[in-house]
Amino acid sequence: MTERTVYEQLRKYAVELTPTAGIDYPEISHGQIVMMMSPVKRHELAARRLRRQLEPQVDETHPGYIAETGPQVESVALGIMRRPDLVVLPEASLDEEGASVDATEVLLVAEIVSRTNPENDYVGKMRDYPAMGIPHYLIIDPRTGVCHHHTRPVGHGDQARYDKTRDYDFGEIITIGEWTVDSGEFPRYGK
Repeated sequence: MTERTVYEQLRKYAVELTPTAGIDYPEISHGQIVMMMSPVKRHELAARRLRRQLEPQVDETHPGYIAETGPQVESVALGIMRRPDLVVLPEASLDEEGASVDATEVLLVAEIVSRTNPENDYVGKMRDYPAMGIPHYLIIDPRTGVCHHHTRPVGHGDQARYDKTRDYDFGEIITIGEWTVDSGEFPRYGK
């Protein structure tokens, strides 16, 4: 069975799954379905605050683009389907048939690190997002109070990586291309 056939079968199954019993929508990476627990309140608050900051800037710098939480991002060629916590993409891409948006349309993905599975954001998505050609990947980590901005994807397939990374402590202003984000607005997880 080819990788493409495996991906198509996994995708069909994943699209039919719905969130239940604390499990969020599934993702697909490297021939596996990845199931995540539903996020906690502070995770959602961080995503909301990021979106609120980015929306007016994105509207000004990239007319027709939006900052949105929820859409699945897919690269059919690579067999990857991920669901970032926040995506900057053309609004028109949400008014198309299908469950996912094409990764080539995405300018930024952001992930708020979960307390229970940080490897997904730091390893799995760190491998997948540059391979998908996504120009900016922002990791917000409420466990440590640090944000990581990765940019300039280079390489292909398993050799893809981000060429540039900058770390910011909560409270610093993050520069993402033409946009800025006040990381002081992000909540930390409690003990």
